[in-house]
Amino acid sequence: MTKGQLQPLVKQVKANLHQRPKQLSADAGYYNEDNVAFLAKQGIDGYLATGRLKHTDREFSAPRGRIPQAATIKDRMARKLRTAKGRETYAQRKEIVEPVLGQIKPVRGFRQFLMRGLEKVSAEWDLICLTHNLSKFFRCSWASAMA
Repeated sequence: MTKGQLQPLVKQVKANLHQRPKQLSADAGYYNEDNVAFLAKQGIDGYLATGRLKHTDREFSAPRGRIPQAATIKDRMARKLRTAKGRETYAQRKEIVEPVLGQIKPVRGFRQFLMRGLEKVSAEWDLICLTHNLSKFFRCSWASAMA
């Protein structure tokens, strides 16, 4: 499960960038109350899906007025995601992360690692990403040369 990976991920982002992220959005696999509390404690504006929503399900707009005091953490997060800002922020995931994984898995046929061990798997993933980026660069350069 990905629930236990959010906090180490945030810590690694802070270590890599030497600053904490201002916002973070994640799918339902990362949602739990501990993660929401961790993000709040870190001062990170979190947008974590509270559950899966089928494409055929219609989304409800955010209720107007103050949040009820009896609302749970999950209710508050679900309400936050239904606001205009919440929908817009969460929708950016589709533009940033999801397309790359969606392209690598079916187009390149990458379903599992062939190597074992963290060092070898890391090298294999680097190679997959490198070739993915090179193919995009090649297609972009080729298309502009044809124009």
